[in-house]
Amino acid sequence: MAVGISAGIGALVSAIPALHHHILGLCLATLALITLVNLRGIRESGLAFGVPTYFFVGTLLTVLVIGLTRTIAAGGHPTPIVAPPALPASTAAVSLWILMRSFASGCTAMTGVEAVSNGVTAFAKPAVRNARLTLTVIVVTLALLLAGIALLSRAYGIGAMEQEQAGYQSVISQLVGAVAGRGLFYKVTLTSVLVVLALSANTSFAGFPRLCQLIAQDDYLPRSFTTRGRRLVYSVGIFILALLSGLLLIVFGGITDRLIPLFAIGAFGAFSLSQAGMVKHWRRVGGRGSRVALLINAIGTLGTFSALLVILVAKFAEGAWITIVLIPAILLIFRGVKRHYSSVHEQIQCVRPLDLTRRADPLVVVPIAGVTMLAERAICFGLSLSSEVIAVHVAHCSEGEAQLREEWHDKVEVPNRNAGQPAPRLEIIHSPYRRLTEPLLKYVRGLKEAHPDRLIAVVIPELVEARWYQYLLHNQRAKWLKTALLLGGDQQVVIVNVPWYLRQDRP
Repeated sequence: MAVGISAGIGALVSAIPALHHHILGLCLATLALITLVNLRGIRESGLAFGVPTYFFVGTLLTVLVIGLTRTIAAGGHPTPIVAPPALPASTAAVSLWILMRSFASGCTAMTGVEAVSNGVTAFAKPAVRNARLTLTVIVVTLALLLAGIALLSRAYGIGAMEQEQAGYQSVISQLVGAVAGRGLFYKVTLTSVLVVLALSANTSFAGFPRLCQLIAQDDYLPRSFTTRGRRLVYSVGIFILALLSGLLLIVFGGITDRLIPLFAIGAFGAFSLSQAGMVKHWRRVGGRGSRVALLINAIGTLGTFSALLVILVAKFAEGAWITIVLIPAILLIFRGVKRHYSSVHEQIQCVRPLDLTRRADPLVVVPIAGVTMLAERAICFGLSLSSEVIAVHVAHCSEGEAQLREEWHDKVEVPNRNAGQPAPRLEIIHSPYRRLTEPLLKYVRGLKEAHPDRLIAVVIPELVEARWYQYLLHNQRAKWLKTALLLGGDQQVVIVNVPWYLRQDRP
């Protein structure tokens, strides 16, 4: 995801150098746009992917044909229409290590062809034959493009530039400018490059959320990854992919060359494992043609694993070390999540008939700030659960305590006595340091110790604001108390929220 976006923005800043100082911002804006489109549930279509791809291949092949024709006509030394930046002087002789690094870096250009094998079931029948034909066309096209770009880069004196360097031009930008100039054709070609790379990043949104969903089904990731949003997409997977991609872009400044090692290690690690798996498969299955197939996959294993080792060593200090840390960490996270779900299943699984016999009424505790409508609603609900209800108030000063006791006597005890009903008991806890949560938690713990055979139901009255900004005007103590009870509670404590909804108009 991050590599596709950064490479696409590299094409954009090549065409519009004034945007060079905004590489990271453009990368993040592109990421946000693609994320929004996928959250809206826009389906991928063959037309949306096909047209930019055909433009990309067609314009590049046109550039190569024109460039090769001019190179042959000029005896191998064509004159560029727009001269590329001068190449710096070489600082080292060609060595085996440089060749191996070039081989490993060049291998990353060939990633992506595996998408055909991943999507064989999407082809029209006969699926295998059509997939092979498609793969052949892709490989031949890729080989022609790579060989043509390499030949013309040498003929026109084109070399790679550092993306952080002012006046940065990608190799393709330099090549198109040298062969066809900076006119309309240049803009169409660079636009097709930008769109194709952005679409290549978008394919991650199709694969990553589904992959996470499959892993989550086996309880190795949180089950929220299996839930579809209202647009029928795996929203959690999309959010996580966008978050991680954005983090990578920020850490590496949106520079493609810095991200390539991570991409290459991920790709070639998977390639090596899949090729080795096919070797094991052919050894187990055997049969006609298995020896040839085994030899091909063995060569593939050796080639991809060699590239992986070279990339790891050559790019270790440039970010490759991250994958060495991340892969074991991710596996440990998977095991931890699996262990948690297994533990939860063991704890909540009921192997006997459910015991639904009536228990003793719970002891109800209602934290109150005063004799208010919130307190009335919460106490009434508590009385529907049990005849034993305790209203608990945390007092910070003796003056407030005396006023509350007087109010409680006049508005609660006297009316209930006149109606022939027992009044709820009022308990006042002194808190000289103006703490609220700790005294209440200590009081609930005391009730648990005094009544080990009864449930303690804490009924919390909560104000529900009519407007979002009104939440800023209240202290939200009910939420803090509920959180503290949940974190420090056990099976003996039950927490009930009783909401009081504020009206928009004045009562």
